[in-house]
Amino acid sequence: MMTALPSITGPSVWCGQDHADSTAWIRPFRDNELAELDTATAAIKARGLGPFDFGRADFPLPNLGPALTALLTELEGGRGFTLLRGLPVSAYDETELDILYAGLSTYLGRVITQNSRGDRIGRVADHGTDYGTRNVRGHTSNGAIAPHCDSSDLVGLLCVQSAGEGGESKVASAMTVYNTILAEHPEYVAALTRGFHINLAGKGPTGELNECSQQRIPIFSYYAGKLSCRYNRKQILDAAQILNEALSDLEKAAIDAVGDVAMRDNVRLDMDFRPGDIQLLNNHCILHARNAFQDEHAGGRRRRLLRIWINMETGRALAPEFADRLNTGPRGEVHVRT
Repeated sequence: MMTALPSITGPSVWCGQDHADSTAWIRPFRDNELAELDTATAAIKARGLGPFDFGRADFPLPNLGPALTALLTELEGGRGFTLLRGLPVSAYDETELDILYAGLSTYLGRVITQNSRGDRIGRVADHGTDYGTRNVRGHTSNGAIAPHCDSSDLVGLLCVQSAGEGGESKVASAMTVYNTILAEHPEYVAALTRGFHINLAGKGPTGELNECSQQRIPIFSYYAGKLSCRYNRKQILDAAQILNEALSDLEKAAIDAVGDVAMRDNVRLDMDFRPGDIQLLNNHCILHARNAFQDEHAGGRRRRLLRIWINMETGRALAPEFADRLNTGPRGEVHVRT
């Protein structure tokens, strides 16, 4: 168990106001980079290969590739997020876009599975589900999604179509959240670093919807000189109910504080999603959330994002009890059931 730390310092500690009036975190695609993506995508399609039937060497990006690799330094050691802007998504059909996205992602790390079917590209859209229901995953609904981290080192969200109304993204520094809680409620830190079981909602090796993590996963874990965060309030509360583990009032308050602090006006950064944007977040130091949205069914404008989970080749060291996110071992992916 981690004891209380002094306040965290460095570029991963930031408030929304630090970036709200800046475009330094937005990285537009250059014309030669878009040409490289187009050529590489066409070559893979001509060979009859699917989005994950090839590797980095098969998808040459002589200019964009090094730029993407350089972004990993910012994602791991800097502010922890960036936004790529300007991909001409309307120029590609669904298969081509999947190939392009997969090829680009090979320069960021290893793309991992997101469900028991083995899908490596998640389709984020309104499928009419109710996210308030246990085991319903937020990317299938149009409801608001509270601050959380995903089960990978990085998460990428490619906007194919924005919503008719709503759906804005909100991100916050988990390091700032920790510092704030340490300053305002130091009595919460022990519970947050001890951690909680989480409901895996069908992502574990048994495939059971109510399978929970085998061990407590710290919300804040300090290991090898870095603080990392793993937070999903809904999954924690669902697991407590499934396992019949009553949470104390202090534990409930500590869990709530993480999400509440992250969404404070002076902490979070709000950003819109435009078609052709790719948002990249480091799950260990960024909490992300989403506003509820409504599609324009009559006009055919329906919000659609493509999600990819990536484990970095040079990602930070993680404590074993923190790294086993899905009962599939440290940095394990969702177990594929055949």
